[in-house]
Amino acid sequence: MNKYISFVIVIALTVLGIWFFTKGGGEGAINNFPPEADQPTAEDNQEKVMKATLNTNKGNITIEFFATQAPNTVANFTKLAKENFYNGVKFHRVIKGFMIQGGDPLTKDDSKVSLWGTGGPGYSFADEIGPNNRNDIGTIAMANSGPNTNGSQFFINTTSNNFLDGKHTVFGKVVAGMDIVTKIENTPTGPSDRPIEPVVINSITLE
Repeated sequence: MNKYISFVIVIALTVLGIWFFTKGGGEGAINNFPPEADQPTAEDNQEKVMKATLNTNKGNITIEFFATQAPNTVANFTKLAKENFYNGVKFHRVIKGFMIQGGDPLTKDDSKVSLWGTGGPGYSFADEIGPNNRNDIGTIAMANSGPNTNGSQFFINTTSNNFLDGKHTVFGKVVAGMDIVTKIENTPTGPSDRPIEPVVINSITLE
């Protein structure tokens, strides 16, 4: 009986994960790949950026990248950060005991609140999911709306969400500022799990 109950719980969590990241929680563009030459690759990270600090209005969060595990995903994130793509973007979806999600450029415009969670950079790219891909507490992973639909949206796991391991590319972990992540996680939210008080990424510092 206990084995049956555990099996049911695992299935329920898996369904929840799929629903959450496809029901307004992932990228809007699906399989809209840019020309091969324009897709993010490890070569785009020639400076070998290994860390990024998200300077938010709640405090700073420093991420250490898994450049070997997810080189193209890291290259995409650093490329967008260098272009100031994330400046002014909000953490638009916060669920206590689960994760905090941001990276949608549409969240810069409060008049488009109904579309928050559907925006991206205008292209999608492939997953990088290997045997070490684990959504452990404090890791950062790509939000998506299905296989190979990564764009700009990401989430930071505030608990170990290992039922997502085969679905979302993990490309780094928080090495400083986990207290800020917790502060954001505890932000009061309204409809669609949106923070009542905006949580904004003012800028990103790469090193």
